[in-house]
Amino acid sequence: MRTGRTDGRKRRWRQHKIDRREELVDGTLAAIRTRGSNAGMDEIAAEIGVSKTVLYRYFSDKNDLVHATMQRFIETTLMPRVYEAISLDADEYQLVRSALSAYVGTVDEDPEVYRFIMGNGSADQSSLAEFEKLFAEVVSVVITDRAGAKGIDTEGALLWSYVLVGGIQLATHWWTTNKSMSREQVIDYLTMMAWSAIEGMARANGSREVFNAQPHVLPTFDTESGN
Repeated sequence: MRTGRTDGRKRRWRQHKIDRREELVDGTLAAIRTRGSNAGMDEIAAEIGVSKTVLYRYFSDKNDLVHATMQRFIETTLMPRVYEAISLDADEYQLVRSALSAYVGTVDEDPEVYRFIMGNGSADQSSLAEFEKLFAEVVSVVITDRAGAKGIDTEGALLWSYVLVGGIQLATHWWTTNKSMSREQVIDYLTMMAWSAIEGMARANGSREVFNAQPHVLPTFDTESGN
């Protein structure tokens, strides 16, 4: 009986610790939005209303807190918006634009949190890699489903998806530190790049043999006529 009671207490303590960590992560997100991405453990603890000792009771160090915060932001904010955008009943071009708008918009609307988890030198590479893998797999499923329905070869779908996701993530990260363009400009240029790549793959029927056999000459553009 004592063993049963001990096991029950351990389970309750583990669940309490999980619940408390989630509360503190939510508090950290709110603190970062208020105090900024450079907030230290003292400032975060003060904003949440606990002592720094409490934070270290549930997180081994700041990197551990960044890790948990990144996972929470990706799972509860970033990916749900991307999923929603990529699940729209829309044509392929609108899906590309809506997914890019969701990603760029989420980062732009929560810049301090994004900088905290990505730009302060302690970004959790394992969580970032897992997010990129998840995002690429989602994109790959959509490409395979849409292109396959049109009879396009999708052997390269997963590779294409990693290229698209990696490029978009890196470009958006650069933009957060160099706001030389508006959000709309960023979305336009990313859409131009992503859609041109997808359109080119479709034009070659997804086949590297067909692509290699095609002529590869940049088109000219008449700036006066617009053609």
